[in-house]
Amino acid sequence: MARPRKFDESDVLDAARQQFTETGYHGTSVDDLSQATGLSKGSLYGAFGDKHTLFQRVFDDYCAGSDAMAAARIDGPEDEALLRLRAWLHSPEITSGHGCLLAKGTAELASEDEDIAARSRAAYDTLLDSCRQLVEQAQRAGLVDLEADAVALGGLILTTHRGLEALAKAGVDPATRNRIADAAIASISVDVLTGDDR
Repeated sequence: MARPRKFDESDVLDAARQQFTETGYHGTSVDDLSQATGLSKGSLYGAFGDKHTLFQRVFDDYCAGSDAMAAARIDGPEDEALLRLRAWLHSPEITSGHGCLLAKGTAELASEDEDIAARSRAAYDTLLDSCRQLVEQAQRAGLVDLEADAVALGGLILTTHRGLEALAKAGVDPATRNRIADAAIASISVDVLTGDDR
């Protein structure tokens, strides 16, 4: 009879995610994962498979969380859609010292791992679609030109978010990043947003 597990799976996955985010897939050894999670190599292999399988699990969980947050941003009054986009560009998640696992995993593995590439594309498609929907909400509220290409403007916001994350990782100060975020929102808005007011 198999011995019961003596660890919390979610805690182990969180620790593995933090390790992969800090050191990347190729820069993370099984010894690193063992130290980060507190599990022996044998326990890791027995519970989660090899390093690649564990990374896929962690990456998929991270992308699922990103999908859920993107869906949540769509909810709310249409006349506050630009404010929700602005808040996303100002969000603390951008200032994480090691960046997000979606960006890091995509950059490191998408060109060599079709499973990671496919999950990454799906996550970015979800982010792009949520940005498009928020732009369309703002258009219906009269905050963005109705004739503007909502897909392109949503892509501009998503690209700005990814760029702000890179700037944060490089140490660019928050005030500068926030001015960039505000300029991006202002560039698609009929009326410039300042502070929390339209």
